[in-house]
Amino acid sequence: MMIEQTRQMIANLRLNGILESLELRLAEATSQGWGHSDFLAAIITDEKTFRDSAHIKRRIKSARFRTDACAEKIDTTSKRNLSAAQVRDLMELNFLKEPRNVLIQGPTGVGKTYLATALGNQACRRGYNTLFIGIHELIEKLEIARTEGSYLRLRDRLIKTDCLILDDLGIKKISASVVQDLYDLLEERFATRSTIITSQIPLENWKEVIEDPVALEAILDRLIHGAVRLKLEGDSMRKKRIQNKGVDTH
Repeated sequence: MMIEQTRQMIANLRLNGILESLELRLAEATSQGWGHSDFLAAIITDEKTFRDSAHIKRRIKSARFRTDACAEKIDTTSKRNLSAAQVRDLMELNFLKEPRNVLIQGPTGVGKTYLATALGNQACRRGYNTLFIGIHELIEKLEIARTEGSYLRLRDRLIKTDCLILDDLGIKKISASVVQDLYDLLEERFATRSTIITSQIPLENWKEVIEDPVALEAILDRLIHGAVRLKLEGDSMRKKRIQNKGVDTH
């Protein structure tokens, strides 16, 4: 009866980690002769582990990744201009701590988005708020936000996100209003938070996407100053996935 009352109080306090492990910990305490301090340390650790896991899940869900990506599945064996040592270094997330931007370039299909997502996933696990968004989805959201009166709220979230991933810049030309939005965003985040941008367009060709030379220079200055720059090479991972009947996740 007493244990049921205790269990109910634990549930009322929403100590779900303790609630899940209580029966196991009581059995361990009895069989191993734990003292009060050992038992207390165990259930408090269980609660912290439960909450840490829940926070990670919420951050990953909020990030809106399009795929599940991790460092272990990144291909560093082919001629991709990306080594295992580079991946390990990136996964330490020093670019977020400093902070610095990350620019990932390369032809279509070589795993730019996968690498960016793996970095974002790691950021979520290390306690950083993260948001993944395609550049043209961002354009649509900005346009909708303006008409609905929620532009400032969206802009504030974009500015304050610890790790912002802008995927696939350069597929289409960017309008003057969006160029200004992009500049403002990079300006507000510069040297305070990290932005990861993927693009299949070489920097020297960005003038085809951002036609205003003054705006382009300003954007590039804030994007690449002190940035980690990666240029992936090699065959399309999408073609490889098809050849391997879906085994490759890039």
